[in-house]
Amino acid sequence: MHDLVIRNGTLVDGSGGPSHRSDVAVTGDKVTEVGEVAGKGRREIDADGAIVTPGWVDIHTHYDGQATWDPEVTPSSWHGVTTVVMGNCGVGFAPVVPDRKEFLIQLMEGVEDIPGTALADGVTWNWETFPEYLNELACMPRVLDVSALIPHGAVRAYVMGDEAAVHRDEATGDEIALMTKLVREGLEAGAVGFSTSRTLLHRAKDGELAAGTNATFEELVTIGSALADAGHGVFEVASDLIDIDAEFSWMEQISRESGCPVSFGCLQGNSQPDAWQDYLAATDAANARGANLIPQVAGRPACLLFGLEATAHPFMFHRTYRALAALPLAERVAKMRDPDVRAAMIGEDPLEAGLARLVTADLDRLFPLGDPPDYEPTADQSIAAIAQRQGRSAVEVAYDALLERDGHALLYKPILGYAHGNFDDLLTMINRPGTVLGLGDAGAHCGLLCDASLPTYMLSHWVRDRTRGERLSLEHAVHLQTRRTAEVFGFFDRGLVAPGMLADLNVLDFDSLGIPAPEMTYDLPTGAPRFIQRSTGYVATVKSGV
Repeated sequence: MHDLVIRNGTLVDGSGGPSHRSDVAVTGDKVTEVGEVAGKGRREIDADGAIVTPGWVDIHTHYDGQATWDPEVTPSSWHGVTTVVMGNCGVGFAPVVPDRKEFLIQLMEGVEDIPGTALADGVTWNWETFPEYLNELACMPRVLDVSALIPHGAVRAYVMGDEAAVHRDEATGDEIALMTKLVREGLEAGAVGFSTSRTLLHRAKDGELAAGTNATFEELVTIGSALADAGHGVFEVASDLIDIDAEFSWMEQISRESGCPVSFGCLQGNSQPDAWQDYLAATDAANARGANLIPQVAGRPACLLFGLEATAHPFMFHRTYRALAALPLAERVAKMRDPDVRAAMIGEDPLEAGLARLVTADLDRLFPLGDPPDYEPTADQSIAAIAQRQGRSAVEVAYDALLERDGHALLYKPILGYAHGNFDDLLTMINRPGTVLGLGDAGAHCGLLCDASLPTYMLSHWVRDRTRGERLSLEHAVHLQTRRTAEVFGFFDRGLVAPGMLADLNVLDFDSLGIPAPEMTYDLPTGAPRFIQRSTGYVATVKSGV
């Protein structure tokens, strides 16, 4: 007798091949039969009319702290994710000198917008080395599997000290040797790779660049040799790629000398909307010379969500708003609906005008998000376009939009990946052979966005609902976030529904699959806030047969 049989479903097995009607049998933590299963199961799921897929493998998350206190690893587990890779972008919590953990907290808080109070209170900190961190992760049973990259920022701080890690670009030979040794030990203990950040956008809470941003190529290449010594691992890079030739030179060298993949964020900016094509061309050239560079692409734009509960909104620097900011949301909304308060706030100049411009600039690129959310709005849906049609100022329209849904409404500002006002360039990157889907940042940016829902969105929007251009096939959308993501990290036991594979499965009611608007909750340690996003349409998620 099998432990579980899923019957009569439409199987999309993760390979990218055609879907077909099939049963799936599970014994223990493995898939044992695929096809017509005659034997009974101790538990059975009737999947007639539903879709059966592998569990999603999300390779770009920041659960490094949360994974030590949250056995459910939400919200990713609500979206059918059964494996995550954390430790991206060069930030994380190991190795750590026990009395210097505050440095890593403020680094994570600044770079990934995870409340420092929650990290200080919630993270268990029962480790010093990276192998000890992995042991700590292994102590907690979870509803999904977590894996970790070794973060450059933490390694640098451990070896060089906090100040030197940030302010001294050139490490000594002995320091580089020790960093390489620590990375090799982490890889041998089970780390799935190494990560670094080279973007000016990544700054600690104190405003300083993330440790390692300007590290020398010698340091990066030498650390990369640890992957060759360990015989596995992905070298993950977040870079502005301003000097394309220089950046691709050291990435190619690491990949060719280690034999391991180097994956970098391939994003579209507004100032150079076609630069991503240069990144892909440079990738092709390097790979033709024997490298294995893998552009990591997004399934929807990197964005900011503005709201009265969010970290930012267009009136946060107004004197009148600051007098109300500490009020509970309901009271704040009531005050803001007062005509005199509204007139005062709309009419006054913001304090800290330079910072205010970062929030209020480009109102033609600011949209009401809506519920259900619309991440691919047309230009005529922007705050500026609405204002023009209504004969009002854009500031008035933004003010009133924030008060909708009793102050829970959100404004959506796509930052990267929406230069031409549609998803067509994202589609080209997604469909391009050799790229990998990532960049959802699950667990991070708690007050500014929530893209942990990306796995669900890839099916609900890209496969079923998109009206502004070509859609993805169901089989391809499933493949992109199962077998494809799993193989990049060497997770060859998952991402595919076949006998002998790990029994990580989703059963989906495709017609009802969807996501509501993000909502703010206060469920982190110390009651700290975070955006979450729920899902509909998951009949069941099975992790290792459970």
